[in-house]
Amino acid sequence: MTVDHQALALLLFSAFVAVTLGITTWVSRRRQGSAEEFYAGGRLFSPMENGFAIAGDYMSAASFLGISGLIALFGYDGMLYSVGFLVAWLVVLLLVAELVRNCGRFTLADVVAARMRERPVRIAAGTSSVTVSVLYLVAQMVGAGSLVALLLGGRSEAAQAWTVVGVGALMVIYVSMGGMRATTWIQIVKAVLLLGGTIALTVLVLLRFHGDFNRLLLTAAERSGHGEAFLAPGLAYGGDWTSRFDFMSLGLALVLGTAGLPHILSRFYTVPTARAARRSVVWSIGLIGGFYLMTIVLGFGAAAVVGPDAVRGSNAAGNTAVPLLALDLGGGAGSTGGTVLFAIVAAVAFATILAVVAGITLASSASVAHDLYASLRRRGGKPRSEVAVARVAALGIGVLAIALGLLARDLNVAFLVGLAFAVAASANLPVLLYSLFWRGFTTRGAVWAVYGGLIPAMVLVMLSPVVSGNPKSLLPGVDFHLFPLQNPGLVSIPLGFLAGWLGTVTSAEVPDEAKHAEAEVRSLTGAGAV
Repeated sequence: MTVDHQALALLLFSAFVAVTLGITTWVSRRRQGSAEEFYAGGRLFSPMENGFAIAGDYMSAASFLGISGLIALFGYDGMLYSVGFLVAWLVVLLLVAELVRNCGRFTLADVVAARMRERPVRIAAGTSSVTVSVLYLVAQMVGAGSLVALLLGGRSEAAQAWTVVGVGALMVIYVSMGGMRATTWIQIVKAVLLLGGTIALTVLVLLRFHGDFNRLLLTAAERSGHGEAFLAPGLAYGGDWTSRFDFMSLGLALVLGTAGLPHILSRFYTVPTARAARRSVVWSIGLIGGFYLMTIVLGFGAAAVVGPDAVRGSNAAGNTAVPLLALDLGGGAGSTGGTVLFAIVAAVAFATILAVVAGITLASSASVAHDLYASLRRRGGKPRSEVAVARVAALGIGVLAIALGLLARDLNVAFLVGLAFAVAASANLPVLLYSLFWRGFTTRGAVWAVYGGLIPAMVLVMLSPVVSGNPKSLLPGVDFHLFPLQNPGLVSIPLGFLAGWLGTVTSAEVPDEAKHAEAEVRSLTGAGAV
């Protein structure tokens, strides 16, 4: 990229960072000592504000960079992510939004612990939530590294590494100083910027083809080198039965995983009532639905305008398809329009990453402090403030995410998020649904459901081609892969549900009918909700 690209994009990066740090500093002047203020922003956000914030949380680097890149490289099969992410919101709306808001206070574990023995349940749910959050954070770090490497005109490993470190440092500052209130406003600003940038690019792509979407698709197919196969299922997932099962596994993880994501569930606690939580989800569905429809246009637009070969040449995983598309639509390299549009899109993508990592870090640090620390600290010892522990946890999680982000920098960000969704659907969703809807569910069942999904999911990922066995693996020089699928969801999600059922039916514990009745009334009516 030219010096103009770099200077303008870095200026816009700096402006967004300055604005977000200003928001964080302003919010930090308010009293952040109470857990309710730090974790839930005082529960003072309106449904519209929270809907924009949820959309900001959900529309991540995986959506803006990864999905469009996969569509540009694989056509129809890349659209699975857009469809899966969108359909997943129906599960959230119909099954969990209101019930979770009524039953919990700050975290997933609150919902489960309402009718179980607290200590084992909180340790299990907290461990799972932190694991999912770290996997999701890694995807955002990889997106940040790819973006800045492109901006600086090459695949500078040093630039990628320092970018990952910088994003990690900023997310710790946002969370430690501003808590949920600052994080929410950062996400609202980012959602507005991202939707504005996506709408502008979509309009420009359609104008390039005179509003003829059919012509856009045919041009994309022609430039792909695959012809009509580019517009049909099977290019990425149809080569053999292993690929087809991988397709089903990924689809299952995407549709079921959203309802188990800690940073999404925590957003329902920032509004005053369950009705407001449901209205938040309705707002977010409208915003997210429009966004994912536009990513389809951008993905095929990148294939038609830039070409898959150029996209792959810039970044093998396709993470830079949208910035390259913006450069071309603006007039090409060296043009004023191209420079401006590229810089704006790069800055919006970077803003997306910063906002999402702040939300995920806050959710995971809340799990560490509210669930793990509160359950594991020595009885009789001097208790530390939960908020203080959460701030320290944010630092530790930031360091871990930076290390893993550096290791995984050559993988597609949407693919990495698919792994996080698989773990969330395997470990968090079974225990959540059983707790809300199964009268006979027990503490052993809850613990087994979490570990029965979490451990197989992580083991299968470690033994999959993602980690070893081919040149694109995390460890390309070795081969110890035994599991053929890249996404473990098809196996680990049923195992999570099975383990929860098995733990319950083999437990000697008698389910507490009174606690279940209390939780049921509270979840359905909101009576007694915090």
